[in-house]
Amino acid sequence: MKRILFPTDFSETATNAFVHALEFAKMIKGELILLHTFELPILDTQFFPQNYMEIYESLELSQFEMFKEELPKLHSIALAHNLDHIKMTHRLMDGELVYNIEKAIKEDKIDYVVMGTEGASGWSAFFMGTNAGSVLVDVAVPTYCIPHGAEYKKIQTIGFTTRFREKDKKALKNVLKLAKKANAQVHCLYVKTSDSDVSKETVKEWENEFEGEGVVFWVMLSDDVKESIVDFIVQRDIDVLTMLTYKRSFFEGLFHPSFTKKMAQNLSIPVLVMPIE
Repeated sequence: MKRILFPTDFSETATNAFVHALEFAKMIKGELILLHTFELPILDTQFFPQNYMEIYESLELSQFEMFKEELPKLHSIALAHNLDHIKMTHRLMDGELVYNIEKAIKEDKIDYVVMGTEGASGWSAFFMGTNAGSVLVDVAVPTYCIPHGAEYKKIQTIGFTTRFREKDKKALKNVLKLAKKANAQVHCLYVKTSDSDVSKETVKEWENEFEGEGVVFWVMLSDDVKESIVDFIVQRDIDVLTMLTYKRSFFEGLFHPSFTKKMAQNLSIPVLVMPIE
């Protein structure tokens, strides 16, 4: 059974993403591990010489009590969506978010991470931030990012961006496995710029290799990769966009604040980020 890590701070954004996580678990016949992390403040012992441990214990207890209060709400959401059969376990961890996610991935043998983001207007901060941005670039398992307010809808079309590199094939094969579970079609996009070195023969080779696998290949001629990706999402009615973790700088450029307006209008869909080895 596949294992899905769902980090949550019990915010509205996380609660919305929880529905997507449940549906994703149903689709792949997986289970959810709910993770709540918190960071204790650094206290100067010269001001708290006697009772600083008591302060820490009190803070830890308050986090535990909140965790205990919020979990029934999530179970109620699962029940309301007829997904209460999805197996769920819980982890409460002290420490920095990315470190705890990486630790949980190793200890719980996680296959996917599903997490909420602050929406299209917050994509720039998300991808460039020290926490969630690092999750996308550094975590070694696929990360399914759900924008704030993105209502769950059945996945029918998955977009996949590629540079037609040999190591992209493994990621595409994994996406095709997910697509089969969702009974969805995959649209594969390559944005061919003026300095591109990908030949027509390479594209044809991929088309032949993946013939009959439910994937359609598209090549767009443009020097504006960011603009082309958004146009692709709109024109092909993409439900989930798959991207590969090439470099942090690519994500930073794609979700730069100057590009926010068009993103806010058109990219309110989940993004599945696939790690590249």
